[in-house]
Amino acid sequence: MENYSQLELLKAKKRVKKVKEFYIHLIVYICVNSFFIIINLLNKKDGYWFIFPLLGWGIGLFSHAAGTFNFIPFLNKDWENRKIKQYMDEERNAFKNKQ
Repeated sequence: MENYSQLELLKAKKRVKKVKEFYIHLIVYICVNSFFIIINLLNKKDGYWFIFPLLGWGIGLFSHAAGTFNFIPFLNKDWENRKIKQYMDEERNAFKNKQ
């Protein structure tokens, strides 16, 4: 194994943990909603109510995926770090201009 710094190793471990948590969430989503679909289709007289938890939970799963895999730009760490730096620079410049 190559020589990695403690910080790089810690970041990689955090990332792996986030991905693992997402896949666990996905597996639970599939299992529970499959169960709901089967129950609902065996009792057709109740209508198709399984669609509501499927869609509601699906929105939550999508946002979890977006945060994990960074496919929405304003949810990733790079964007956050750039914004923090921008606001700190703006504050520093405003302070300098007052003097």
